Amino acid sequence: MVRYIFITGGVVSSLGKGIISSSLGKLLQSRGYKITIQKFDPYINIDPGTLNPYEHGECYVTADGQETDLDLGHYERFTGIRTTRDNSVTTGRIYRSVIERERRGDYLGKTVQVVPHITDEIKRRVQLKASLEDLDFVITEIGGTIGDIESQPFLESIRQLRWELGSSRALNIHLTYVPYIAAAGELKTKPTQTSVKQLQGLGIQPDVLVLRTEHTLGDDLRRKIAHFCNVDVDAVIQSQDLPSIYEVPVNMERQGLDAICLKKLGIDPGPAPDFGEWLRFLERRKSATRVLRIALVGKYDLQDAYKSITESLAHAGTFHDCKVDSVFVNSEEIGRENVGRKLEGMDGIVICPGFGNRGVEGKIVAAEYARVHDVPAFGICLGMQMMVIEFARNVLGYPDADSVEMNSSTSHNVIDLMEEQKSVTMKGGTMRLGEYGCDLVPGSRVFEAYGGESPIRERHRHRYEFNNRFAGEFEEHGMRLVGRNPESSLVEIVEIPSLRWYVGTQFHPEYSSTVLRPHPLFMDFIRVCRGDGNA
Repeated sequence: MVRYIFITGGVVSSLGKGIISSSLGKLLQSRGYKITIQKFDPYINIDPGTLNPYEHGECYVTADGQETDLDLGHYERFTGIRTTRDNSVTTGRIYRSVIERERRGDYLGKTVQVVPHITDEIKRRVQLKASLEDLDFVITEIGGTIGDIESQPFLESIRQLRWELGSSRALNIHLTYVPYIAAAGELKTKPTQTSVKQLQGLGIQPDVLVLRTEHTLGDDLRRKIAHFCNVDVDAVIQSQDLPSIYEVPVNMERQGLDAICLKKLGIDPGPAPDFGEWLRFLERRKSATRVLRIALVGKYDLQDAYKSITESLAHAGTFHDCKVDSVFVNSEEIGRENVGRKLEGMDGIVICPGFGNRGVEGKIVAAEYARVHDVPAFGICLGMQMMVIEFARNVLGYPDADSVEMNSSTSHNVIDLMEEQKSVTMKGGTMRLGEYGCDLVPGSRVFEAYGGESPIRERHRHRYEFNNRFAGEFEEHGMRLVGRNPESSLVEIVEIPSLRWYVGTQFHPEYSSTVLRPHPLFMDFIRVCRGDGNA
C-alpha cells in the first residue's frame, strides 16, 4: 500500500523544502523502503529549460531527457534514485495536458474548470509514479509558499487526496521559518502561526512542522507552536543551520522525523535506519584538512547556477580526504592581461557550461592559460567547446575559429549546429537532452578514469557539436577525440594526454554524481588536482 507524504512551505521561499524532502527520502530508504520524490512547481513554464539561472538556479536534466528544477538533483544525490520526467510537474504541463484533452473532445462538451479538471490532473500526476513503479512512499514537494495564487490548485489537490486516501496513507509536512529579531533578542513564532492558519484555511492540517531557524529552539517555544498550530509537540522539528546540507538527514533522524511520519501513518518504525555509509562519508568530510581551490570559470555569479558541479567536486573531494573550495571567477572579467592574476593559486579549473556570447572569450582565455601552464582543467559542455575553439585558434592557427552559435559566418566552424537541430525553431525542450551512449578509446585518460568501462552513458543538454570535418587536424596536433557516440559519431570527449589533466566533455557528468557514488571523472580530476599523479 503506497503512502503519500506532501511537503509544503510557508513564510518565505528558499527554506530548503528540497533538502528536507531528500533527507526524509534518505531516512525512509535507509529503513528499507522503496521511495521516490517529486517536485510540483506552480510556475506556468512547461519546464525550467528556457529560464535564466538567476530565476531558479541551474536546470537539472533527468536521464530520460526532462529539464527540471535543481531540487531533483538533490533528490538523486541524496538517495541515488533515478528520476524521470514524471518526477517534475509544472502548472504549464498540467494545463497543457488538460487543454489537449479539451481540444480532443475528451470532456464531452462540459465546461472545463480548475476544479475538478485541473485538480484531477494534478492528483493523477501525484499518483502516476506509484502506478509505474513498485513503491512504498511517494514524497511530493509543492513549490512556492502558502499564499501564492499560483499554488492554490496544487494545495486543493493535496487536500482532496488526503481526504480520499485517509490518514493511514497520506501525511502533510509543513516547513516554515522562525525568525530571530536581534534588536529584541527573541525568536518569533507569529509567522509560523500565520502560515499554518493559512494552510488550515485551505482545509489542510499539517501533521508535522519543520521549523527552519538560525538559533536553537527551546522546548517552551516548540510547545507554544504545537499549541497554536494543533500539532503534537514531538512532531515539531527544528531544522537549524548546519555546516553541510548532508548533515540534515542525521539531524532529522536524531529528532525522529522518519519515525514520527511512520507512526502517524500507522506503521511500526522498528529499528533505527542503517546510516553507516552516510555517517562514514560525513566523518571523512569533517576530518579532511587539506583544501583544494578549484576555479569555476563562468558567467553566472549565483550560488545555485552551478549547483551540481560544486556538489560533484565536493563529493569527490571528500573521497580524496580534502575539502574543495569552489571559487567563482567571472569569465566576463577575464582577459589576457589579467588571467594569471585571476587564476593564481588555483589547484584546478572548471570551465563551466552555459549558452550565448556573454563571457565566452574569457572562457577561451582561461582554457589557454590552463593548457599553456598545465593546470588541471575540466571543460563541461560549452566549456569543452571553448577548449576546442582555443586549441583551433592557438595551436591549429585558425584565429577566426569559433562556434556558429557565437559567429555564424566563421570560416572555421570547429563547433557547429547539430544536423538534427537545423530545422528546429522552438526553444523549449528541443535540445539534445538526456542520456546517450559513448564509446571510449582504450588507453585514454577517461577510459582509465571509468575503470576500463565502455561504452558509458551520460546526460546531455546542447544544440552544438564538434565539427568532425576538423577531426584529423586536432588529432595530429595533440588533442585526442577519445569519446564518441556510436550512432552519430558525435565527439563526446576530448583530452590532451601530454598534460596532467586536460579533459572536455560534451555531456554533463555532474548530473549523475551522488553523495556515496561520486562521478569517476570528478574523482580523477580531484585526484590529479591534489597532486596524486597524472596517470
